[in-house]
Amino acid sequence: MKQKLPTIPGPIGVFDSGYGGLTILSKIREALPQYDYIYLGDNARSPYGTRSFEIVYEFTLQAVTRLFEMGCHLVILACNTASAKALRSIQMNDLPEMDPARRVLGVIRPTVECIGNITHSRHVGILATAGTIKSESYPLEIHKLFPDIQVEGEACPLWVSLVENNEAEGDGTDYFVRKYINELLSKDEQIDTVILGCTHYPILLPKIEKHMPKGITTVAQGELVATSLKDYLQRHPEMDAKCTKGGNCTYYTTEAEEKFTESASTFLNEAVTVQRIEL
Repeated sequence: MKQKLPTIPGPIGVFDSGYGGLTILSKIREALPQYDYIYLGDNARSPYGTRSFEIVYEFTLQAVTRLFEMGCHLVILACNTASAKALRSIQMNDLPEMDPARRVLGVIRPTVECIGNITHSRHVGILATAGTIKSESYPLEIHKLFPDIQVEGEACPLWVSLVENNEAEGDGTDYFVRKYINELLSKDEQIDTVILGCTHYPILLPKIEKHMPKGITTVAQGELVATSLKDYLQRHPEMDAKCTKGGNCTYYTTEAEEKFTESASTFLNEAVTVQRIEL
């Protein structure tokens, strides 16, 4: 029997497979501090980047369902892999049955919408996880809006591990940052804009900018997603009315609380209290 979802207003849900979504949440809270938020990290089963479409969809749907049960009417998938592999299926197949009035939004579309105004050469590069690159979500979304833009992608399989193991500032990290940037740019010398298609990557931004050739713009997602959400809520007052505004943020993880608290400090400049849940 289908469980009845809460109908009273509730927080905005933010989901990620790990910690990277905290970089998105941080920018959203800067732009929209008045709202309440629930952050859910499926840290016990991360990373999603190497998993199949079916498993990413299954795990993401479990998380979205849980956030709906917690009272969220709007959920942001602050995870490129989940946005690439699960968002469309959830929007088309699951929401109509669960509750057509609820919404699930991703991070790829808001990022792509801005690209047309940034690139001059019309040649764009994507640095992301293997799963996001393999899904071809970025080229597909870019070509829908800007058919003239050429897109090349490069998977950076070690970057997430380096960030989560607190090696973002380590000397050895320079080698892997330089390596993937060079591999991407070797595919197309006319690239003038590079999208960081993983929410962990802004933590590596100082090193990325150090090794990125001059004249190439690096695009991180946080502010773009935050601006897009602000615009969305202004355009949809009926959804805005379903989002509570107490300025609070609650954190949940599927991993051990201590591990989340310790790692979260890499992504947020504040101490957090987290509860463990099972999906």
